[in-house]
Amino acid sequence: MIWTNWARSASAHPVRQVHPATQEELSDAVRQAVRDGHTVRAVGASHSFSPAAATDGVLLDLDRLTALHRVERDPATGNALVTVGAGIRLHQLNRLLAERGLAMQNLGDIDRQSIAGAVSTGTHGTGARFGGLASRVRALTVVGPDGAVTRCSPTENPDLFEASRLGLGATGVLSTVTIEAVPAFDLRAEEDVQPIDRVLAELDDLVDSADHFEFFWFPTARRVQTLTNTRVEARPDHGGPARGVRRAVSAVRTFVDAEVLSNGGLELVNRTATAFPAVTPRLNAFASGALRPRTYTAPSYQVLCNPRRVRFRETEYAVPRESVVDVLREIDGWLRRTRENVPFPLEIRFAPAEDLWLSTAHGRETAYVAVQQYWRLPYARYFDAAEEIFTAVGGRPHWGKMHTRDAAYLAEQYPRFADFQRVRKEADPDGVFANAYTHRVFG
Repeated sequence: MIWTNWARSASAHPVRQVHPATQEELSDAVRQAVRDGHTVRAVGASHSFSPAAATDGVLLDLDRLTALHRVERDPATGNALVTVGAGIRLHQLNRLLAERGLAMQNLGDIDRQSIAGAVSTGTHGTGARFGGLASRVRALTVVGPDGAVTRCSPTENPDLFEASRLGLGATGVLSTVTIEAVPAFDLRAEEDVQPIDRVLAELDDLVDSADHFEFFWFPTARRVQTLTNTRVEARPDHGGPARGVRRAVSAVRTFVDAEVLSNGGLELVNRTATAFPAVTPRLNAFASGALRPRTYTAPSYQVLCNPRRVRFRETEYAVPRESVVDVLREIDGWLRRTRENVPFPLEIRFAPAEDLWLSTAHGRETAYVAVQQYWRLPYARYFDAAEEIFTAVGGRPHWGKMHTRDAAYLAEQYPRFADFQRVRKEADPDGVFANAYTHRVFG
């Protein structure tokens, strides 16, 4: 069989693919693979742009491990510990939480990933006070190379917990994930179009004054789309099962923005740029000019997550927040000098410092710069140039995105890298859960 990821940037030929539906079947599949002399990798939605899931051994598809196991509420805070099967997709989890008056504290901009894949690769959203998904994980069950199931948390097997909640599945296969959810909330979303120079000049105020702030920048265009989201109390008509149904105005907004501009329109722009590269600067100026300010309120997960059906490739780096303006000006300068054909926008987001061993925001306030290219266009020269700019300021590549860094470079960027390597060796001494990608990034 042939496995290919969503972006068509990685493929592999696993010896077989297994679809366990229970923890026992998952353990049996790992044991059988080891008996047969094969390595093992788990896969969720195949949405990582990196070859994190690629294997010529046994590919464990987690799509049937989607059960909601338990919800444990804290009456004092309204928060809840929610334990789910590791293969549940984020859009499924969001709906389950909404039906119970709960929500994820923060989310990335898509919801197609499995919870295991999202936390294991360091998926994040934006917001100077709200960390990535892995920062909300409170416990895990991990299937080791002998098929044994180990529960881990900050107080139970804490080192395995730290290495497994964000570690590319290199310590074992996640079976269940316990994540801390918060009471459901709405977001007041304000989308605006502003001059890039003003945004860069006022960036700290824009980020610090908002709950969630990000912006999109079409290369060489002088205007950007800003997204500012403010947390507000959930409306009564957004409670319970009804949270999954948008009000009419939100439905219209979704169709116009998500389907016409973000998907249909973006696909048309990129196909035109592919066929006629000389018009790309004008297309980018047109695309940024076609956006219009709008304000609406909806359940948090419906605002934070958006459909992304235009296929693309992506590299994303976490850079020190204080360096991001210089980084963006350098990328803009390179694009102007080279006239590289890039009709896809950059996405810039923000995160607080975290203490997870392999969090890309470990120990520092962080800005994320996502450099994207339409899948039918060459990307290597653009990504290489961006990587050179990122690494000059100590940038850390997103674990699930395309990059060329190796363990030697990464060891210098993560103070707890040696601790992760130690736990990985203890948990999987024979490299059952390794592949070429984990060998490159972990040694």
